[in-house]
Amino acid sequence: MAVYDFETVVPRFGTGSFKWESMRQLKQDLSSEAVPLSVADMEFATPPEIAEGLKGFIDQMPLGYSGIFEDYKEQVVSWLKRRHGSHAEKEWIVETDGVVPAIRQMVRAFTEKGDSVLIMTPVYYPFRSSVTASGRNLVESPLLEENGVYSINFDDLASKAARRDVKLMILCSPHNPVGRVWKREELLKVSRICLENGVFLISDEIHFDIVMPGFEHFSLLRLGGEELLNTAVCTAPSKSFNLAGLQCANIFIPDEAKRRALKNERDNNSLNILAYQACILAYKYCEPWLEQMISVVDRNRRLVEETISASAPQIKLSPLEGTYLQWLDLRCLGLDVKDQEKLMIDHELFFDEGYIFGDGGEGFERINLAVPTPVVRSAVDRLIKAVNEIQSH
Repeated sequence: MAVYDFETVVPRFGTGSFKWESMRQLKQDLSSEAVPLSVADMEFATPPEIAEGLKGFIDQMPLGYSGIFEDYKEQVVSWLKRRHGSHAEKEWIVETDGVVPAIRQMVRAFTEKGDSVLIMTPVYYPFRSSVTASGRNLVESPLLEENGVYSINFDDLASKAARRDVKLMILCSPHNPVGRVWKREELLKVSRICLENGVFLISDEIHFDIVMPGFEHFSLLRLGGEELLNTAVCTAPSKSFNLAGLQCANIFIPDEAKRRALKNERDNNSLNILAYQACILAYKYCEPWLEQMISVVDRNRRLVEETISASAPQIKLSPLEGTYLQWLDLRCLGLDVKDQEKLMIDHELFFDEGYIFGDGGEGFERINLAVPTPVVRSAVDRLIKAVNEIQSH
């Protein structure tokens, strides 16, 4: 088996990288150690099978208009079955240029202005903007948190799903930013609540491949009957193989009317021709790369846990079960969110601030662990130094 490079950092200044350019805008005098641990793409090289495969394709093929084709569908469906034990029909696929655009389109396609959409907070912030920018109302069901561990408040969720104005729910599974891999029984309960109340369920499973050892992702594509027909499942190769810039997502909608509504909303547009090819290459050839990447993230997770436990136990960590995004509780500092953000920037800690994830996120930080281990070690050392400086005053 090939051994892949997960140690080389390629600086991306001047390449259009959002998070690298944002880091320089926040702090001009950056040291050589500065690497952003914010936006959820990886600081790992592209899997070589994808890079070489795309080069070969470009050498041979004109880059004209493209459309979905059988090999693409077959690889997407095969991956779900092989990796997740999920059955899906090729006809269920609506390919889109990203999960976030798809969610925004489904909000518009499946609801009317004045309807309400239910989310569980804190949660990935484009959920909120997808709802509000579409002229729909947002209804929030806060997650329960105890010693860093999050759970669903089913009583609150059921009460809000029963409201006549609530027509749609957007679920994050695995959950970004708190790192939970929801258990099968939790997801079945969410699905039943939605079905019983006439609420259509969108399950954002973009991180479905990135699960830490000892945990298992349960895809809602494994539902049956009416619950399956009441669900849309969002998947993509982008988080798994660091392909976000190619903008490829696969939305599975078993219900034909809902599937048609989404296609009409997006005018049946096809993807970038290289997005199709990268997805095929990833699912055909890159499972070993994925396994090694997960082992690096798991190693980074253990490094963060052990270092903070030994040197700054006042910081609480949420157990990272899935995704490569570690959720840290820094409420021990007692800082205003903007003062906390400044503290991080002053110490060259370019994380995602917890407040952007909505209610319950204030005082937290989200750290991207899909980076070489020395980068994580350096960042954790600076974090502990920053915390100790504040608490010694």
